[in-house]
Amino acid sequence: MVDQGTAPELPDRERLTTREVAERLGVKPETVYAYVSRGRLTARRGPGGRGSTFDPREVEALVRRGGTRREPSFGSESAIRTGVTLITADRHHYRGVDATALAERYGYEEVADWLWTGELHHGIRFTSPAETLAAARSAVAALPAHSGTVDRLRVAAIAAAAADPLRFDLSPEAVLGTARGLIPTLVDALPPAGQPHRGDGRLAWRLWSRLSTQTADEASLAVLEAALVLLIDHDLATSTLAARVAASAQAHPYAVVSAGLGALDGPLHGAASGLAHRMLTEVLQRGSAAAVVADHLRGGRRVPGLGHRLYPGPDPRAQALFTRLESVPAAAQALAAAREVEATTARHTPLHANVDLALAVLSVSAGMPPEAGETVFAVARTAGWIAHALEEYAERPMRLRPSGEYCGPRPPQPLP
Repeated sequence: MVDQGTAPELPDRERLTTREVAERLGVKPETVYAYVSRGRLTARRGPGGRGSTFDPREVEALVRRGGTRREPSFGSESAIRTGVTLITADRHHYRGVDATALAERYGYEEVADWLWTGELHHGIRFTSPAETLAAARSAVAALPAHSGTVDRLRVAAIAAAAADPLRFDLSPEAVLGTARGLIPTLVDALPPAGQPHRGDGRLAWRLWSRLSTQTADEASLAVLEAALVLLIDHDLATSTLAARVAASAQAHPYAVVSAGLGALDGPLHGAASGLAHRMLTEVLQRGSAAAVVADHLRGGRRVPGLGHRLYPGPDPRAQALFTRLESVPAAAQALAAAREVEATTARHTPLHANVDLALAVLSVSAGMPPEAGETVFAVARTAGWIAHALEEYAERPMRLRPSGEYCGPRPPQPLP
């Protein structure tokens, strides 16, 4: 520590706060107080008795002595504070409200807009700006015929951004306007699966017509609507973290969504429901879940659609969707197959059905392609990415810039 007998006391304005000390040392604020308790730093109450302040010379001396070790973090953030989603042992909540209860009462557009603004607008409908939609459709139409729906969503987001000269306006009002136009643009840019059907303008109905040639009855549409609500957000999943990092760099909302879509493109995240879809299809073809489960385990593969690291018990999203699927006659066989897979696997390991298996039941029973669940996931999660972007835009820019812990050869090294 600095010799207080020879070093004059600094005025309060030159002293460091706990957060500033934590940033300089690369540790959590809690660790700073641990240094104080061990006598390695000296704290003084701040002006008005609020918080603690520290002598920067003492802090720098501690750094020079090598008395600290940087803790892995995103810049100065050891955790990302968010008011969007809370996950408990058996539920997830948006802004403190049970997401399952929201899905029972409101539609996707209503919940998304409420999540962004804190105000519920009954019957709100999101519409695509004509010029933006035209650009997105043109770009999507230029893709190869074998392109998947999520490929089309990514291209649509980029084209929509290029068509919007105001995309760099990050004021809350502008971001909300962008979001209300971007989500329907992503859906409406997808080619119809068959002959267009008449609908009531709901985003869920428009998405259905892009994924299935079957005409949706009200019970089936209610399942899709609930799935969209339940998948809006799920705390800091990989794609949401990517979206927040982009927003931290002040990327515009289209780029934030593009970052989320990029991270979503993998078998361990958004595409997991496609694996469950193929498994259920095989179970229905072979007439036995036992044989299919055995093949997965024998090949050293996980059984798709089972287990979730955040829920020790059943995934509440899957439970909510299974309950709704019971009201859809066409889903009876796929639903029975899913439950047989869960029961069969339970003999080997106690895993419960997750939301990917529920999405697979919907996609299989509605004649949708295997990637339909991933498409539903991507469209739904776009609203969550926007909610997180709105939070991140209000934070200090570039705060989510981690420091690497170099583990390569120490310099100097010879030229190669």
